[in-house]
Amino acid sequence: MEKLSRRDFVKLMALGAGAAVCPLAARTALGGETKADSGRLSDHEALAYEKLPDRKVHCLLCPRGCTVSDGERGYCGVRENRGGTYRTLVYARPCALHVDPIEKKPLFHFLPGTMAFSLATAGCNVECKFCQNWQISQSRPEDLDSVVCPPSRIAEIAQQAGCPTIAYTYNEPTVFHEYVLDCAREGNKKGLRSVVISNGFINAEPLKNLCKELAAYKVDLKAFSEEFYRKTVGGELGPVLKTLQLLKELRMHTETVTLLIPGLNDSPEEVRQMAAWVVKNLGADVPMHFTRFQPNYKMTNLSPTPVAALERARDIAKAQGVRYAYVGNVAGHKYENTYCHKCDKKIIGRYSFRILETHLRDGHCEFCGASIPGVWS
Repeated sequence: MEKLSRRDFVKLMALGAGAAVCPLAARTALGGETKADSGRLSDHEALAYEKLPDRKVHCLLCPRGCTVSDGERGYCGVRENRGGTYRTLVYARPCALHVDPIEKKPLFHFLPGTMAFSLATAGCNVECKFCQNWQISQSRPEDLDSVVCPPSRIAEIAQQAGCPTIAYTYNEPTVFHEYVLDCAREGNKKGLRSVVISNGFINAEPLKNLCKELAAYKVDLKAFSEEFYRKTVGGELGPVLKTLQLLKELRMHTETVTLLIPGLNDSPEEVRQMAAWVVKNLGADVPMHFTRFQPNYKMTNLSPTPVAALERARDIAKAQGVRYAYVGNVAGHKYENTYCHKCDKKIIGRYSFRILETHLRDGHCEFCGASIPGVWS
């Protein structure tokens, strides 16, 4: 195994400061080629599809269910029909690589204070008009620089960087499903856990297969309105709710995040319905994050979310029985902290992505002894 030098480790740590990173900066640390060096996309056979007559294929990976003719690509732009065989063009071709705090995902009840080796490829199976990483999610793989990095190498680098977790994030991991699956398997061999940061727009069978290798799954519950999903996301709410229910059946650690956009998905009634659904279908212990919108991509005409709207959403969720509701993207806010659901004492103090104090002992509140749901060790 090629050892990661101190200089390259520092480079990778520095990558965590940004939202998206050109992988050329990480080439040395990864020991991989750049796209310019390799001159090719990947040609790895995809999973979750069926062959149809006339060399067409039917993608079974996500609810979009693309039927793709020979020589064409699915909606995501990273899966191509080549002679009647569906291929993924981004297998082992990450375009963004970071070492991030796990709180940045955000996962607040999963190994707080640790770092996650984070990676992404091009592509997505929806198009959120407010996307924070649109430069990679809405690009085709040939339009981005990438590195050639097989799953075994990802696991090696993550281990050498001291990260207990590999995170698949920034774009939609569903579209690089095969790579996620193999990286997670390689990570498991080294005692590393894998977490997916997803929009939840995935079919049941691929999700079941993937969850055999995962430790946590964070779902962006973007709204509680089919109209919002149709007009603003380019997807559907129903399949996302089915994903969340399946994650519960599979006993997967799950957290939800809702980016509250003024006037679009932040009404008190919609938030109430969403929180009530979570409590009824997933349970009171599933953490819900309400995060602040900043103008981006095709929604630069809107204002940032008022902090009062985030606080109101958090209060509504608590009133519906959600035990752990958070305010996000507001550094230093008191509702970034975790409070015990039984005694209401602060048990994890945060400032942005940093842990300031912890009062947990073997997953229990140090003050009253209550069991706190999560993955703590």
